[in-house]
Amino acid sequence: MPIENSSADVVIIGGGPGGYVAAIRAAQLGLVTVCVEMDKTLGGTCVNVGCIPSKALLTSSEHYEFARQHAAEHGIRIEDKGLTLDLATMLKRKDDVVAQNTRGIEFLFKKNKIMWAKGKGSLRRTEKGLEVAVAPSAPASGGAPPQDSIASYAAKNVIIATGSVPIELPFLKFDEERILSNVGALTIPRVPRHLIVIGGGVIGLELGSVWRRLGANVTIVELMPTILPGMDDDVIKECDRVFRRQGLDLRTGTRVVGGRREGDRLLVDVEKDGAKETLEGDYVLIAIGRKPSLGGIDAASLGIDVGRRGEILVDDRMRTGAPNVYAIGDCVPGPMLAHKAEEEGVVAAESIAGQNVHMHYKSIPNVVYTWPEIAAVGLTEREVKQDGREYRVGRFPFSANGRARTMGETAGFVKFIADARTDELLGAHLVGPNVSELVSEVVLGFEYRASADDLGMTVHAHPTLAESTKEAALATLGRALHI
Repeated sequence: MPIENSSADVVIIGGGPGGYVAAIRAAQLGLVTVCVEMDKTLGGTCVNVGCIPSKALLTSSEHYEFARQHAAEHGIRIEDKGLTLDLATMLKRKDDVVAQNTRGIEFLFKKNKIMWAKGKGSLRRTEKGLEVAVAPSAPASGGAPPQDSIASYAAKNVIIATGSVPIELPFLKFDEERILSNVGALTIPRVPRHLIVIGGGVIGLELGSVWRRLGANVTIVELMPTILPGMDDDVIKECDRVFRRQGLDLRTGTRVVGGRREGDRLLVDVEKDGAKETLEGDYVLIAIGRKPSLGGIDAASLGIDVGRRGEILVDDRMRTGAPNVYAIGDCVPGPMLAHKAEEEGVVAAESIAGQNVHMHYKSIPNVVYTWPEIAAVGLTEREVKQDGREYRVGRFPFSANGRARTMGETAGFVKFIADARTDELLGAHLVGPNVSELVSEVVLGFEYRASADDLGMTVHAHPTLAESTKEAALATLGRALHI
């Protein structure tokens, strides 16, 4: 029998970006809120083994590469003992940054009087309504926790925020020692001699860049004809050129047909245009995507509809087909992005509170934190062309931007796509320094259905990288000033 029976206005299963933000917003709205999370810390994949630790390593490795390759250009000479890499300290700093973030979420839970139910949540519908049982995670030695340690919560509403898990290959199953998911790739104890990355998307390029900067040979194998499938063609072309110049070995249009571990050797069989080859490395990172995780959720018995990938189907208020059950984040359709999950969490909480809110995805930015960075919002030029719309394109290179020149970071560009008749912005694609920050201005423009002329007439401080967005907007009108 459960030792605790409580009730709540909303129980959220999952404490990642979507779940913890939903919990905070629900509590702000006066709802009695419980958030169920089975990991030892809040924050989910993003904070613990995804966005935050990878960005910490990306930043540290960028500093290292700057010191090794570019400091002398700025009159900074590293002499005496020369430049050395202390990987253990770098990894510890990454862990410290993660801890700061997880402690921050715990503080927000206490501040907003949110109960954190620690354990694995399962949902069922009883004669009295929705019930979430929370069982502590199994002990490290294995086995199930004792039944008398299970808590139960009667929930007026439930938000499912169970996230996603990495996809593995049947012949290269994760051991997190040599065959790595994103989790293991964050804790490699020594710089690999040769890291083989399977997947040329966001995770593969970001983590591949980290270890390349630190001295590893990195080969990225991508099944599709290009890296970054789905991005704008001009972005793909520019990034392919820059990444190859940096030293990444990009094998596009290449299929992985087999693989095996032999001690500390990883052998990966690949095929391109009928020619077969075996790549040998000491580590392999599998970065072929993620799939929704519905742990503890029996969708069929609850009357919850799921798609072909196992994702929970929802409407624009994040409601599932089951009454009073909502779902958000990686376990629902759409791009698996932390900021998307957060916004969905806000919409779900406000919908439960009776507010007239709806989720829309037109203005969700996508960012890749390589260097140069990549950011996009809206449609690609290919998609606009397929729609048959008349459009104009404006581009402005960072090589013509004064601030970029002072930084020595002139690769990349800002590209806008605007409707030829109304001048409304349809797509924006940025490659260059700090574009993860620059894109927010563009997203705001999208939210207010801004035209290229609106951004072009906005005064930007000089000298700033953001002047490139103004110039690209003016370029769609044939009025760029500095090219």
